Amino acid sequence: MKRKIISIDEEKCNGCGLCVNACHEGALQMVNGKAKLISDVYCDGLGACLPACPADAILIEEREAAAFDEDLVKKHLENKAEQVPEAQQETLACGCPGTQARSLQPKVAAETTTKASVAERMSSQLAQWPVQIKLVPPNAPYFHNANLLVAADCTAFAYPTIHNDFMRNKVTIIGCPKLDAVDYADKLTQILANNEIKSITVLRMEVPCCGGIVQAVKQALTNSNKMIPWRVVVIGTNGEIIED
Repeated sequence: MKRKIISIDEEKCNGCGLCVNACHEGALQMVNGKAKLISDVYCDGLGACLPACPADAILIEEREAAAFDEDLVKKHLENKAEQVPEAQQETLACGCPGTQARSLQPKVAAETTTKASVAERMSSQLAQWPVQIKLVPPNAPYFHNANLLVAADCTAFAYPTIHNDFMRNKVTIIGCPKLDAVDYADKLTQILANNEIKSITVLRMEVPCCGGIVQAVKQALTNSNKMIPWRVVVIGTNGEIIED
């Protein structure tokens, strides 16, 4: 029969595994670092996996395919559950544990003027996972009503108190426009279009290549037609703020 079913572009697939977690029928698996449709009968063709893909590697096409079979899907999921120990089921569900989207609960950092320990003063302020621009799902719930920090990844190493000074009470996403062969503007446009972002802080290094991350944010703001308060903070290679 001819019906709608998903198709995965292996050239675009970055192996993040987010689509595997998004598919409730277990139709997708990671095979040799790429997402694969393991059987037509498991795919309902509704495309719940599409929004989860950060690389736009999944499409819905119409072709000859076996009919979707709910009974087989149920048995398939039961077999998967039996094969994986309960403690590992949540971890392995997304195909790649390191890319499973989730919200975190940052600890309240103590004021630096108190006699608090170093560990208390330097508590992580990371509010979600993953953090790489390429990997974050644009419709992740943690983006709703968020203050967004878009940071060049080198800033975390150059600026020693980035957690308390910039990441606190923000959703943080990072990237390097020189090393990543992707257009950040596309992903940032999707994030802005799908969510009510309150503000954007761009944290970049003084080196010229970091200008790409600023341009990507500008382009995303233009593409989404949203007027959002935003600022750019420049960190010097010596770790000091040289422009705000």
